[in-house]
Amino acid sequence: MPRFVDRVVIHTRAGNGGNGCASVHREKFKPLGGPDGGNGGRGGSVVLVVDPQVHTLLDLHFHPHVVAPSGKQGAGSNRDGAAGGDLEVKVPDGTVILDEKGRLLADLVGAGTRFEAAAGGRGGLGNAALASRARKAPGFALLGEKGQARDLMLELKTVADVGLIGFPSAGKSSLVSVISAAKPKIADYPFTTLVPNLGVVSAGEHTFTVADVPGLIPGASQGRGLGLDFLRHIERCAVLVHVVDCATLEPGRDPISDIDALEAELAAYTPTLQGDTTLGDLAERPRAVVLNKIDVPEARELADFVREEIDRRYGWPVFEVSTVSREGLRPLTFALWDLVSRYRAAQPEIVPRRPVIRPIPVDESGFTVESDGDGGFLVHGVRPERWVAQTDFTNDEAVGYLGDRLARLGVEDELLRLGAKAGCAVTIGDMTFDWEPQTPAGIDVPLSGRGTDTRLEQTDRVGADERKRARKARREQQP
Repeated sequence: MPRFVDRVVIHTRAGNGGNGCASVHREKFKPLGGPDGGNGGRGGSVVLVVDPQVHTLLDLHFHPHVVAPSGKQGAGSNRDGAAGGDLEVKVPDGTVILDEKGRLLADLVGAGTRFEAAAGGRGGLGNAALASRARKAPGFALLGEKGQARDLMLELKTVADVGLIGFPSAGKSSLVSVISAAKPKIADYPFTTLVPNLGVVSAGEHTFTVADVPGLIPGASQGRGLGLDFLRHIERCAVLVHVVDCATLEPGRDPISDIDALEAELAAYTPTLQGDTTLGDLAERPRAVVLNKIDVPEARELADFVREEIDRRYGWPVFEVSTVSREGLRPLTFALWDLVSRYRAAQPEIVPRRPVIRPIPVDESGFTVESDGDGGFLVHGVRPERWVAQTDFTNDEAVGYLGDRLARLGVEDELLRLGAKAGCAVTIGDMTFDWEPQTPAGIDVPLSGRGTDTRLEQTDRVGADERKRARKARREQQP
């Protein structure tokens, strides 16, 4: 038997970018062929796409780990690595995406609506793209970026025109089964319906959808019974219909008290989609009342007795129906379509928001430097952290290139301004360095062998001399 899953946590991980290639063109009679290393391919992204043929999150419930393919490494002869293809995950219409802290990220409504759940990493540049006046034949390439990884919660909010609400065993599932082709489970015990049932109803030339929301009881807005698990499925319904059991034998139950109890729960429920521009607040939705089971003589008498009272108190249209004898069903379907069409027409037209472009000021450095409280410094910024992640620290030339980039960005000057001393710890991203301010960094780089940097060699020699002097001083201080 198929299962209905309307809430799931998925673990998404986009593909990593491919590494760049450090290669030199080799050909007979051309000893100085120049760098020809290609760039790495972009990592694939994880994209959620609304598919009208998907009605549940069941697949993601059983396969919550979603991993996109990584990009390929570049190669010589200026061959770029292949990009990892985006992984499209199909989700039902009406899926809401929340982050780890419960903040709303996206509300996917409408076939084809897309959301990038995790962005793929960019591929690293090959040495052909890194060649410049200072570095005519770089002996290094940049590493690919890591793909984005994050956990997301997906919640399904049923997209239906009419939502049927009522106490357990009021006849909601039976009503859906007789006015549409849906075949929900029907039995004579409370809480038979454990999942929302969706049916398509025809009213002449028009069609609309009806959702049977599982039975609500007093206290549902605080989580009692099925509670909040299914209250959210009424948020998108244009019309709410109270289905009242006029043949109930439970003490203390009558149509008026049933409607009052459910209205109190709707008033206490706070929708998770605040400011939904498609339908507005729950209190503003049109209502209708269906007095069900009038095929029972006592139920028909009760329906005739309370009909005027409901009309006087609420002003909502009232319909007397029987799902057994099919009495009153045809006028009900046409009346519901009329309510849906009038309410939809009264809603303001949704105008797509235009993207707002906010240029970065010309004096924006793109990074910040702060003290860590222990004599070290923390450098934050998208560019510095990305550059560090792309650097191969086993290659001295790549490390020197990183120093040049940070110097041009102004990190060196900012550290000096804040009073950084030689040897203090400087952390960028997940890497911590011993800062050497005496190491020159700039655009003009002294020529050296491929994969080496004379500045780092000088720094190593200076550091070795200092260590020797420190050891000698300690020996002289010993008695």
